[in-house]
Amino acid sequence: MKERVTERSVMRDSRQMNDTTTEKSPSKHQPFVPETARVPEFTPLAILLGLVMTVVLGAANAYLGLRAGMTIAATYPAAVIGMAVLRVFNGSVLEENIARTAGSIGESVAAGAIFTLPAFLIAGSWTSFDPAHAYFKSTALMVVGSVLGVLFVSLVRRSLVEDTTLPFPESVAASEIHKAGRRGAEAARYLFWNIGAGALVQILGAMQLFAVDKSFFVRIGQAGRSFVRLGPVGNANVLNAGAFSTFDAPTVSPAYMGVGYVIGPTLAALQFSGGVLAWGVLVPLMMFFLGPQLQGMLPPGAGEGGWADMAAAVWRYIVRPIAVGGMMVGAAYTLFRMGRNLTSSLGRALAEVRHGAPPLESMARTERYMGSKTVLSLIGVVFLAMIALYVYISGQVLAGVVAAVVMLLVGFFFATVSGNLVGMIGSSNNPISGLTLSTLIIAALLMVALGVSGPGGVAVVLGVAAVVCVSSAVAGELLQDFKAGYILGGTPRTIQIAELIAVMVASLVMYYPLYVLQVANIKAGGSGFGDKALPAPQAGLMAALAQGIVGGEMAWPLVVTGALFGVAMIMLKVRSPMLVAVGMYLPFSTTFAIFIGGMFRGAQEILSRRAGHNEAQRTRVESVGILIASGLIAGEALTGLVVATFRFFDKPVHQFFAQPLYLVGACVMAALGLMIIFLPLARAGKPDDPAPPAAIM
Repeated sequence: MKERVTERSVMRDSRQMNDTTTEKSPSKHQPFVPETARVPEFTPLAILLGLVMTVVLGAANAYLGLRAGMTIAATYPAAVIGMAVLRVFNGSVLEENIARTAGSIGESVAAGAIFTLPAFLIAGSWTSFDPAHAYFKSTALMVVGSVLGVLFVSLVRRSLVEDTTLPFPESVAASEIHKAGRRGAEAARYLFWNIGAGALVQILGAMQLFAVDKSFFVRIGQAGRSFVRLGPVGNANVLNAGAFSTFDAPTVSPAYMGVGYVIGPTLAALQFSGGVLAWGVLVPLMMFFLGPQLQGMLPPGAGEGGWADMAAAVWRYIVRPIAVGGMMVGAAYTLFRMGRNLTSSLGRALAEVRHGAPPLESMARTERYMGSKTVLSLIGVVFLAMIALYVYISGQVLAGVVAAVVMLLVGFFFATVSGNLVGMIGSSNNPISGLTLSTLIIAALLMVALGVSGPGGVAVVLGVAAVVCVSSAVAGELLQDFKAGYILGGTPRTIQIAELIAVMVASLVMYYPLYVLQVANIKAGGSGFGDKALPAPQAGLMAALAQGIVGGEMAWPLVVTGALFGVAMIMLKVRSPMLVAVGMYLPFSTTFAIFIGGMFRGAQEILSRRAGHNEAQRTRVESVGILIASGLIAGEALTGLVVATFRFFDKPVHQFFAQPLYLVGACVMAALGLMIIFLPLARAGKPDDPAPPAAIM
């Protein structure tokens, strides 16, 4: 019978062992829980809690990603929730680690799903997203991708985790949160209270107590009277011009505001600049010159609504392809800057496979992991399943085999890259969409070279992109969990098993949040994936590229214009050309709301500096603010899924007003802003108080 070791004895033994070992072997890593300690780790409670969190946090990120085009790392909320629950049952720190590990991986599966699965419908490769037509294919792609992500990164775990040159910022933050012990209850209060606040605002908006969106009608010149003369006065070359356009106010959204707060004022402003460029420059310019032609397309008596639809069409079919070109250059530029890390990651992976792992029985508990032979055997099994899946999707044997080979090679390459990037910048900043975009282009060009075209060719290209996207996202998140476990003293083999269980569960259920949101959007009067309420920008980009390369439907002059614009941004040393292009692609009301959240964060930082806060106080303010923002995001996302479920089952939601006021919603945003600015400042503490672990999101 194994002895249960208490947290106090673990920390005591850890200190003693660290002191003893430091004298003999100062370079050896000493985990928080000694490798000789017998601490409960892989328990039913920890696994069950992790699986619940992976489904809930994954579904919440699916909602957020389809609407805002981004996801928020689930590591920190999972750590806080896991600590709060397991503390009630006297759980160990390693049980908390397993719960967080299993609970955070659903976000990665969700990211891979929302970035690619809607693309099949947008591109027309799938005629329906109903369960009878899409569930098996969607789930199979997610299962294959997520399992391969776990297996791929398992081959390079040791070389990356033990690389002292990689800081692993989010892994260190997560491990410090677990070490902080009794701070978990206080952190949980901030998180849960603001989950309630975000849910309340979302449900009141859905019940039309206030309007969440507002569009303003703007005159661009004078329709029928404005003109541009191409020459001096008296020249007969005259272009008739003039039209109307629209301008959107920020969406009243706790989630968008929370996202803006998390990414900060600089990145929020950078993304919003893309929205300003799209709706402040390109759409008005196009409407001004195309106004007379567009007016002839309007039905009689269309009025403002007709012009608003035309402005939306100009944005969707002219400006968005330009944004696609900018995103392509942004993705290529991202990969170019990663060149050295690409080669080093591949070298580490090949060295690990070539030298193999020592016998399991000769390894300490903290060094036990799946051997390379086991991992490679499982990869071979999944590869055969991939061939069958791609042949089923494309209907062509050769295309299916080539797609599987491409996926295996490129998927391993980018999974390793993803893990290395996470070691440098954390999973929150991992450019998964850029890696997936590169994969899609490679696969599409190969399909064209093989003579594969039509919906089948587009489908197999998107299938390769979907698997690589999921595997890269899962690989990065898992390596982050490996490092946190390495710091805390977790067993790698146990972490691998927990992740395999969690990704399987997440893959089996992640289709349903997407399906519910799609159907609910259509029943609410939308068109599903790709419309204003569910823009799914990454999926739209994947669909556009696959169709453009394989099906020949890409508006190449617009894409080239966007690509040249991306080159210009690089020459101007714009921090992230990709983010500006994504801002052009997203609805203006979305980027505006995210920008507002970023400005709230900027205002808080200014007030903190004026108050003379030291580093510890600023860290404490940031930690509380991130918790509040995370709660607002999770609250709206979860409630949004509940509202979507009501619409899915045709259950009416009570309506307070037929025409609610946006002014009331603006006041709600202001109240949330005051809370997220001043509540963290009030919790700055004294200058000599110890700093808490930074909540790096």
